Amino acid sequence: MASNKSIELLNKGVADELQAVHQYMYWHFHMDDQGFKPLAALFKRIAIMEMNHVEMLAERILFLKGEVEMEVAGPVEKITDPNEALSMAAQMEHQAVQDYNKFALECNSNADSASKAVFETLVSEEEGHFDAFDQQVDNIKRFGPAYLALQSFDTSAGAANAGE
Repeated sequence: MASNKSIELLNKGVADELQAVHQYMYWHFHMDDQGFKPLAALFKRIAIMEMNHVEMLAERILFLKGEVEMEVAGPVEKITDPNEALSMAAQMEHQAVQDYNKFALECNSNADSASKAVFETLVSEEEGHFDAFDQQVDNIKRFGPAYLALQSFDTSAGAANAGE
């Protein structure tokens, strides 16, 4: 088995996932600060899911007796506009789906079906992330600034009972 190639691809996945964690947490902080609580929660929830992806990739690397490289793929983009952040997040997830599909095929050609399966699982989950971000982008296009204004209302039970 050509595990060196699989380890290289798995570490590329680690770098991309760590990049996503950093980027999504940056957006989580800024959306929360701007009062967009549901968007902030979405970014945080997906960042946590991306952390789980790092763990899945790292476990496979260690099984293959490789070294987990904890390097981030790139810098955090300092975007604070909700629409721009969501659009970039959707693009990131779309790119991850393309990359992981390619990585799965490469692992398959190197007779590493277990690493292939890891990447196939990630493809499915990243498609779900893409859909969540893309849906928000579509809502902003359809409803305009009013949609974002609604994001700033606290609809929790605690806020509803605060006036009692």
